Amino acid sequence: MALDGFRDMYNDFYGPADDALTSKQRREKNVRDKINQLSNEGKAMISVETEVETIEEERKPVAVAVKTPGEDEEKPKEPEKSGMEELNELVGLKTVKHDVEELIGLAKVRKMREEKGMKAVPMSLHLVFSGNPGTGKTTVARILGKLYKEIGILSTGQMIETDRSGLVAGYVGQTAIKTQKKIQEAMGGILFIDEAYTLNQKDENFGQEAIDTILKAMEDHRDEFVVIVAGYTQLMKDFVESNPGLKSRFNKFFEFPDYTVEELQQIFELQCKKYQYELTEEADNAVREEIIRIEESKGENFANAREVRNLFEKIIANQATRVSALEDVDEKALSTITIDDLTDKFEEEYEEELRARAAREAEVEEALREVAEMNDGKEPTAEERAGEIVDLLKELAEENGEEPKGGKKKKAKVTEKKPIIRR
Repeated sequence: MALDGFRDMYNDFYGPADDALTSKQRREKNVRDKINQLSNEGKAMISVETEVETIEEERKPVAVAVKTPGEDEEKPKEPEKSGMEELNELVGLKTVKHDVEELIGLAKVRKMREEKGMKAVPMSLHLVFSGNPGTGKTTVARILGKLYKEIGILSTGQMIETDRSGLVAGYVGQTAIKTQKKIQEAMGGILFIDEAYTLNQKDENFGQEAIDTILKAMEDHRDEFVVIVAGYTQLMKDFVESNPGLKSRFNKFFEFPDYTVEELQQIFELQCKKYQYELTEEADNAVREEIIRIEESKGENFANAREVRNLFEKIIANQATRVSALEDVDEKALSTITIDDLTDKFEEEYEEELRARAAREAEVEEALREVAEMNDGKEPTAEERAGEIVDLLKELAEENGEEPKGGKKKKAKVTEKKPIIRR
């Protein structure tokens, strides 16, 4: 009785006690009560779970999934595009797109026939991509790897890009090792060899060693990787014809034509859209005129889409120089390309200086010719040369439009400057 009275007094003063709980369990209970209190007050969102061990009495509170109110959730990622969607989004290349769709259709049906135990017509997936630089050969090769993976022709679908420097070594026996390493990287995907004709050079065996190694791998691992060789049209034809092994394995040519003015304009607009830039009407018209000029003056080394990308990057650099000098810069200023961004002022001043220097040199030459005529065709002496140069310098010191002292001012022939966008 006395003990019961003492317990009642203890509970009245300290609160009810639970003899069944150990001191450790009471501390854990206090922690859970405090967490629940904070959660109810909205200060935190914490759920408490109990980690159960082999002995049921040894239970530990574990705090999980802490999240403060109003915290933003991660934005869902955009779904990845299929290979065919990426192909159809490319600018131009109508014939190439048709050839790719036809090739994928044949490969797909061939695989379905094999899976059903039917005979399939043999077909080579190795390809020759021919055309000028910047026509999308590398991009289409990457998309092909993705398409082959989607239909189950290739296991991984990656594209390994290389050229002569990545395959050929400078020592006997090392080229095969270097080439084999690239082949292993491409297993399950595509080995893309740019300017492949450089492997076939006269009086040089290292390139031929690389070709032989590739041909052997194509035979030994015919269903494990695909080889695409690329380069200028005529050079690629000569390359394939130079070796019977190449001719038998590369019997499909995809010709990549040069882009038209309209297609080059689309490529420029896509670059602007991709990086969130807008052109003023005046700037847009000037860019189109420049693209027309580039396309009309193209030569053997015309780089197609690369020319347009280089033009875009130069304009962006000019825009950045202009905008960085402004005091108040808002989003519109950062995203707008004006007519002023189409000319590099530094390059313009430098070209002006070069033209002025050429004009001065032309005036000196004209003066020296006059001296030679007065001396019956004899070359001017050093003193006469120096005198003419001094006289010319005096004339240049006169103000523009003012008659020079000692005679009329000589006029130099200067090539007329065409209004172009400097890149």
